[in-house]
Amino acid sequence: MTDTPARLLNLLSLLQTPREWPGSELAERLDVSPRTIRRDIDRLRDLGYPVEASRGSVGGYRLVAGRAMPPLLLDDEEAVAIAVGLRAGAGHAIEGVDEASVRALAKLEQVLPSRLRHRVSSLQNATVPLTRGDGSSIDPGTLTVIASAVTGCERLRFAYRAGDGTASRRQVEPYRLVSTGSRWYLVAYDMTREDWRTFRVDRVTEPFATGARFAPRELPDGTEDAAEFFTRSVARTQPELRIDVTFHAPADFVTARLPGTLGAAEPTGEGGCRLRAVSGDSLEWVALRLALVDCAFEVHGPPQLVEYLSALGARLTRASSAAPDLDDATVPAAAG
Repeated sequence: MTDTPARLLNLLSLLQTPREWPGSELAERLDVSPRTIRRDIDRLRDLGYPVEASRGSVGGYRLVAGRAMPPLLLDDEEAVAIAVGLRAGAGHAIEGVDEASVRALAKLEQVLPSRLRHRVSSLQNATVPLTRGDGSSIDPGTLTVIASAVTGCERLRFAYRAGDGTASRRQVEPYRLVSTGSRWYLVAYDMTREDWRTFRVDRVTEPFATGARFAPRELPDGTEDAAEFFTRSVARTQPELRIDVTFHAPADFVTARLPGTLGAAEPTGEGGCRLRAVSGDSLEWVALRLALVDCAFEVHGPPQLVEYLSALGARLTRASSAAPDLDDATVPAAAG
């Protein structure tokens, strides 16, 4: 193999496999001399790839973790697997999968060959995800278009449906995507209304990057970042719930099962804890997340949350009391 750039790429691809490669085996695979392999290893090191060499009869070369993330070389199956995984996570706003995953998806789909894009789309369209139902499903293509426009400072057009069903067309300067764990939001400057707005991404359709570039504006009112702006925006449009709950379980157990936006529970002694937090989410969603902690708890406030949980508990009790005797009921076959 006489083409040095192509040979370096092939060598890098081999080294990214988690094993140690003897120089003689690398030379045989690439059809060059061991001396050429040593020179190519030096070239990779000059490019910032941390390649370690070990001596001895069983020694060889391997790629190790460095200070920065070098470019990765993926084969077709690996690229498809990563793209499908990112699309699945981004499309359902899984808690903990935030804007970084959407940026990665946008970068990956931008460079995927058309044959691999078709495979990713086919797998996505043929798969029915089983989700918890506490968030809105989003077209991953919508997220990647928005993420690319944010990264490239490119004006964006889209159709938007407001909460009351009103439809409109928007042209915006997209600033950031914000994930709450249950939904995605776009913070942007609305060109028509000449003001900053927050849009729910699951209500966005037909996104189109116009190609027109813009200089990013500063957020209003001394807001430091998009997350802070989003929090203030939601607080202005939706009543806050000041939650006060006692849980009969350790604080670390409870905190691990609550969304990060609610903060951490504080230990109260005797294995219990208490959560005092402010939430801009809906009453129904907060009630569901409290129930999913899977331990006994008492809600001290707000009153509307206490009333909602009481009504919900009564409905669930009626539903369970109306169920047939389990000893007489037919037990469904286990999946698998």
